[in-house]
Amino acid sequence: MAVIAVVGGPGAPGATTTALALLLAWPLQPGRRILLVEADPDGGAVLAGALEGRVEAVYGLRNLAVADRRGLLAQTIWEQLIDLSPDGEAERLLLPGLTDPTQAPGLAYTWEPLAELLHGIEQQGYDVIVDLGRSGATGASAVLARRADVVVATVRTTLRGLSAIRPRLSALAEDLASGGTGADALGLLLVAEGPYPRAEVARELGLPVLGVLPYAVRTAKVLSDGGDTTDRRFIRSELMRTARSAADEVQLLVRRRRQRLAPNAEPAATPAQLAAPAPVAAPGPVPMPVQPTPMSAPAAYGQPSYAQPSYAQPSYAQTSYTQAPQDQAAQVQPPYGQAPYGKGGYAQAPYGPVDAEPPSYTPPQPVPPVIVTGPVAPLAGLAPQPAAPAPFPAHVQSPQQAHRGDQGDREDRVDPDDQYPLQQPTVTDGQVQLNGQYPHNPGEVLRAR
Repeated sequence: MAVIAVVGGPGAPGATTTALALLLAWPLQPGRRILLVEADPDGGAVLAGALEGRVEAVYGLRNLAVADRRGLLAQTIWEQLIDLSPDGEAERLLLPGLTDPTQAPGLAYTWEPLAELLHGIEQQGYDVIVDLGRSGATGASAVLARRADVVVATVRTTLRGLSAIRPRLSALAEDLASGGTGADALGLLLVAEGPYPRAEVARELGLPVLGVLPYAVRTAKVLSDGGDTTDRRFIRSELMRTARSAADEVQLLVRRRRQRLAPNAEPAATPAQLAAPAPVAAPGPVPMPVQPTPMSAPAAYGQPSYAQPSYAQPSYAQTSYTQAPQDQAAQVQPPYGQAPYGKGGYAQAPYGPVDAEPPSYTPPQPVPPVIVTGPVAPLAGLAPQPAAPAPFPAHVQSPQQAHRGDQGDREDRVDPDDQYPLQQPTVTDGQVQLNGQYPHNPGEVLRAR
């Protein structure tokens, strides 16, 4: 029936508590529901307040930014709702707000589609209350206030509260008059904390007063910090009775404005693929079914399920020339569907024959693979150690044994430390040799002995 925006101001006048009171006290006709949207850019307070943290902060407004980029906003919003109905009939629903103020910039391009979506929900039997908090009526989220049927400003009747809200109400009325539904959509909902009466506040601020809520701290704490909303004392409290009266005044103002604007007003566009929620138990997320996308009947077996693709005529078939160049003969374009290929499979030039033959193409010859037959040194391995000299075989006589004569059958002595044969000096042609080689340093002979 209506989209109602609730705004606050400096000094925490209680916009969220007022919005919750309106949600629980809103009169519903059979078959209708009401939805509360926490759209305060500074963050929501119901999950940790009225619900006392019983529902995890995985549902809410922040998930709509990603869904909007994917084109699934109308389907995703139903998956984020929480049932606040005391009887669990899913008549009073909540869309939780942001959990961090830094998430608000991510919704800069989502506020506008969300406003259109809320009007589509309103046309399908939902009343919508939008809690804009202190700063929601300014900035990118102000579009929710401009599109609302009625904007309710919560004001405390104290000197501090009235002085702080006056300039903000003036700016809001000017914004609604220039870009919204009109300045007459703005009304006041007072919290009787101070000494200023209703008539004086309406006269000083120049706005109608839609209701006066009592300053009942104990009852309001059930809405702000959690409590039993099914208690009879809470239901029959003065706060809830005045909230029901204020809801009636808001609905009356909506009907008056619509009757006055009906000849010039255009119906809001209904979002496509909008599904209605199903009742669920409270508290918890409300699973909402998504309407199936209408599809054509399946094709019979053996028949293609898609039509043959059709293509437009290519540019060379659409182009017509009135006169060919004088130095070349005009060429007739081939009909559509026949490729304009000539000799060798290459496309012909637009005008005149082509005498040059296409270049011959020689396919590359395959290169035989190179097979490595030896051992491959490992990468980054240890450096190879020098191999030890191979000793003489037992049946071969070494030069040293041949020189010694009587000692030729003696085996070479082996050093037990390095397992290398000891070097034996020999004299050949008057010169000393070590293992058949001439040493460069004579001291090596002495060390060898």
